[in-house]
Amino acid sequence: MTTDYRGVRKASGFMHLLKEAIQGNELDYTSVSIRKAVMMLAIPMMLEMMMESVFALVDLYFVGHLEESSLAIQTVGLTESVLTVIYSVAMGISMAATAIVARRIGEKDNEAAARSAAQVIIIGLLINLLLSVLGIIYAREILMAMGATSEAAKYGKTFTQIMMGSSVIIMLLFLINGVFRGAGNATIAMKSLWIANICNIVLCPLLINGLGPIPALGLTGAAVATTTGRGIGVLYQLYHLLKGSGKIRLLMRHFKPDFSIIRSMIKIATPGTFQFVIASCSWIILARLVAVTGGEDGSAGYQTALRLMMFFMLPAWGLSGAASTLVGQNLGANAPERATQSVMKTVKYNIIFMLLVSLIFFSMGEWLVGFFSEVESVRSIASKAMYIMASGFVFYGIGMVMVNAFNGAGDTWTPTWINFFAFWTFQVPVAYLLAVYFEMGPTGVFVAIPIAETGVTIASYILFRKGKWKQKQV
Repeated sequence: MTTDYRGVRKASGFMHLLKEAIQGNELDYTSVSIRKAVMMLAIPMMLEMMMESVFALVDLYFVGHLEESSLAIQTVGLTESVLTVIYSVAMGISMAATAIVARRIGEKDNEAAARSAAQVIIIGLLINLLLSVLGIIYAREILMAMGATSEAAKYGKTFTQIMMGSSVIIMLLFLINGVFRGAGNATIAMKSLWIANICNIVLCPLLINGLGPIPALGLTGAAVATTTGRGIGVLYQLYHLLKGSGKIRLLMRHFKPDFSIIRSMIKIATPGTFQFVIASCSWIILARLVAVTGGEDGSAGYQTALRLMMFFMLPAWGLSGAASTLVGQNLGANAPERATQSVMKTVKYNIIFMLLVSLIFFSMGEWLVGFFSEVESVRSIASKAMYIMASGFVFYGIGMVMVNAFNGAGDTWTPTWINFFAFWTFQVPVAYLLAVYFEMGPTGVFVAIPIAETGVTIASYILFRKGKWKQKQV
């Protein structure tokens, strides 16, 4: 009876914590218990990242049931692979925003945190202008360079133009959420993605298939729905930034260029952007290798497995993001040992989560794939990819926390160099060797992925234990 009573108390305590995290009650994360701090940040961050991954899955589901499903799935997958470059730039800058804002919040300097938030928005908008223009002009060429057939490139050109042209919305969505996460207000970041996804889920079937006076736009409808949903999410973010109900409220004076903050931001964001670009470009090369060696069905299968993997990986990334905020705020409060304890507690929770994900992939992989494609050859390749990639999920989870710990401290060069050696000097050559030289095709690419990610984890953990990140000034 005592054990049962304790179990009920634990369940009740967790439900209370879950409710509190979703409501977004403000806390001083440098003084509450580490367990509570991690959970209060991790829960909304996980739900936020889960919603980010839902964008691609919703598109994949609806376009996967179009008449030309293989072409549509390939277009969505290849476009998402290219968009990862924009995601990388956005994540690099938002990571710098999280690190600097968290440090200022830890120092109890909300005014400096608000100035930093305004500067990151200015930087992001200026950088994104060129990327959007190039994406609109060279959409067809981009798809061809990714390994799409001329037929697929022609079919998906408009979809890619809309997605690339609206990348400014993607940029703002990432950057502003990075600000909220740094301030410890992960709930608003979560809610912005929920709102965006609800809009996308409602609009996708309407615009793709048409209803009444609404014309059927097919694949193009998916792009319009996704862009509209994300745009509404950004409006929600801006409302809360300008209203200032939390620790940060943006006023016009904060948008005056502050070159000391901009220099600090660029100093952190530049290697941070390279860090994600290195990883993204590696994924792009892998996608092209699969497209070349596996054809349209191989590419569609890989993209299906990848989208499913990211659906579970992004929540894990969100959980690990708690380490980033806690490291930044605790270093700002001059509590480096508490920062270390926060990271290790986050590692524990991410290992548990990734073990559950591995179990889902191994037990339900074929069923999940079948939900998104009815083509047998696509389903076969996707299932194989899922089983192979799932073998390294626990290592992925640990590595994510380590990388976010470095980034939260402002030490963005360490994970950048790790990514460079793991992905460009190891993963890509091994994938090419296995896929082309040993004629393993897409399977060779799948095998290279968990091997490289495990290497990232081992290197990150060793460098984290050395502790040089604790001396980083931002």
